[in-house]
Amino acid sequence: MELAYIPSPSRGVWNLGPIPLRAYAFCIIIGVFVAVWLGNKRWIARGGRAGTVADIAVWAVPFGLVGGRLYHVITDYELYFSPGRDWVDAFKVWEGGLGIWGAVALGAVGAWIGCRRRGIPLPAYADAIAPGIAFAQAIGRWGNWFNQELYGRETHVPWALHITSSEGGRVPGYYHPTFLYESLWCIGVALLVIWADRRFQLGHGRAFALYVAAYCVGRGWIEYMRVDDAHHILGLRLNDWTAIIVFLLAVTYIVVSAKKRPGREAVVEPGASDGPTEGAAAAEAGGAEAGAKSDAEVEVEAGDKAEDKAEDKAEPDAVEAKDEAESAKKS
Repeated sequence: MELAYIPSPSRGVWNLGPIPLRAYAFCIIIGVFVAVWLGNKRWIARGGRAGTVADIAVWAVPFGLVGGRLYHVITDYELYFSPGRDWVDAFKVWEGGLGIWGAVALGAVGAWIGCRRRGIPLPAYADAIAPGIAFAQAIGRWGNWFNQELYGRETHVPWALHITSSEGGRVPGYYHPTFLYESLWCIGVALLVIWADRRFQLGHGRAFALYVAAYCVGRGWIEYMRVDDAHHILGLRLNDWTAIIVFLLAVTYIVVSAKKRPGREAVVEPGASDGPTEGAAAAEAGGAEAGAKSDAEVEVEAGDKAEDKAEDKAEPDAVEAKDEAESAKKS
């Protein structure tokens, strides 16, 4: 008898009259809002305008959803185009099935279009939005919990996920909650990027590359635990190979970019005023410089007064000495 486990929701859809409210869709929507909200705060801190992140997200999010679905359908085509399957199901995004690799790749294309229209460097925008994307993934993974999908191997640990549905070939039982593992890992990735960005002043896309590399590390071991059907190459799941390749590309970018373009972008959005943080730092530096200048002026002024005083004192002494010498000569 299992004393502790994570229960699965009895359902993931609620009907509001003729309108179905799907938990999976809500998790995706909430994740997008969190990503845009945090990205906006980071963008303003870098010197950009408020609202720019949301404007560009209007391009990035639809492209990302299409890319995520395309990657899933292409890599799991047998679920939709094999005998006995209905190809129309490939368009049913609400039933789950979004590949993060395709979402990020095609989402970047949408972001590039939005950035180009505003004259904004894409790497700077990517750095601002990177932690938000990780948080969005952490929230989105809970949609898999509602759908009772993407779980790992069977286990009896206290935090095992209890699968109750038998649809789609599922076998009710207790499994590793890989959706939870990935959600927690994504939160850690977001916090890592925020810390590293503040500590090392990452720029020119390196914060985004760090997010990609860190996510790939976690996705690699989580993917290894999953038991759902997947294509294998040389004994590894396709997503494991994708994680390895993308990780190497991200690390290479960080190293090369740091050598060719160290530091951060001086301007992230043309025509925008300095962000609060940078403006305050400039004001503080200016105040310190003015204070130092005032101290120096005080010291120079004090020195001039001392010199004048010494000269005034020395002049009568010289006259007196001259008179004594003339008197001695006459004598």
